[in-house]
Amino acid sequence: MTAPAESIEEFRARVRAWLPGNLDRRPATAPDPYSEAHIAEHRAIQRRLFDSDLAGLTWPVEYGGRGLPAAYERAFAEEAADFVTPYFGILSTTTFGSCVPTMLRHATPEYLHRHVPRVLRGEELWCQFFSEPAAGSDLAGIQTRATRRDDGSWTLDGAKIWSSLAHLADWGMCLARTDWDVPKHQGLTWFGVPCDAPGLTVRPIRQIGGGSEFCEEFLDGVIVPDSDRIGEIDRGWSVTSTLLVFERGAGRPGATETPDDPGPLAPDLVALARRTGRLGDAAVLRAIASAHVESYAVAQLEARIATLSRQGRADSGIAAYGKLAKAAATAARARTALDLGGADAVLWDPEQPGADATAHAFLESKKPSVAGGTEQMQRNGVAERVLGLPREPAADAKLPFSEVLRRAREWRQP
Repeated sequence: MTAPAESIEEFRARVRAWLPGNLDRRPATAPDPYSEAHIAEHRAIQRRLFDSDLAGLTWPVEYGGRGLPAAYERAFAEEAADFVTPYFGILSTTTFGSCVPTMLRHATPEYLHRHVPRVLRGEELWCQFFSEPAAGSDLAGIQTRATRRDDGSWTLDGAKIWSSLAHLADWGMCLARTDWDVPKHQGLTWFGVPCDAPGLTVRPIRQIGGGSEFCEEFLDGVIVPDSDRIGEIDRGWSVTSTLLVFERGAGRPGATETPDDPGPLAPDLVALARRTGRLGDAAVLRAIASAHVESYAVAQLEARIATLSRQGRADSGIAAYGKLAKAAATAARARTALDLGGADAVLWDPEQPGADATAHAFLESKKPSVAGGTEQMQRNGVAERVLGLPREPAADAKLPFSEVLRRAREWRQP
């Protein structure tokens, strides 16, 4: 790797001088990232970064990035901490943390030249068309069908579910079955699908917390050119394995180096305890300290997994550690906040902005234990891939997937 044109110190100085005239100061209350107006505003901010050579700092130069070491990305994050930087909710993670890093490993140079610069300019946001209603956590059991046409293009038919913010995304990475006469982990292929493609219907799902972060999709004769295929035909499970590593934390934006500073002591919990007059309670202080330590430990683990991923040493089993830890910490912290808040945590004034934050966080706290693969699937991954424990016996593991489906349908018959 050639030495960067500017040192870290020079880069920091340039960023420090650029920020006040180009980005707004971060407001005290974060806006809703799941509105079309917010997405449009932050696309413009992303373009501003790109035009100033501050987007894609660690991404390859040939696709519009800067090709810099991870230390530059961390330096920018530190300098810009008090400013509004591009944030698209979960689409930030799926686009910049999962989809594009996976494409960089598996897509053709032509495909990358076409899409990565558009992502860096804020013109494309990506979601994942992955899980299916009939597959559950069995990601290899998908039934969305990709049929080859005479002109070499593909027709996609099927249904997807739990796609985060698909109604606000521009493109989706879609996994489909291209061969039914091989075992289920074979015969899979990935495609890039425009979210406004004819035949694709995207429907937001109303959640218990009142939002609609997840969506379901129906593909009815969606035509995709072969040039929008990601990876080799029938070899999609290798792409899936890469995506799972990134999705489970290794590609999280900002997870570039192990954080040395644990930050302030759980400021949200401290503020909640102060509002309820319990800041002097020893048990409350222990709970706050425990939540703070757990959050710092999770951040350390995620950063370590990200480092291993960049070195090519992390698979989906190792990434499952971070996913499990994050899910457990999120649920525990939400429960702690609910305990601290008492009645004030579940009863709030609807005219007071943010008053429902504690209750909302609790309602949403189980999401990390399901999204991206259930905790049970993560434990299986750790057991089999990391600890080397034997797989659970599966009599149909080597059967063609079409035969597996036939037997399942036969079993369901009364």
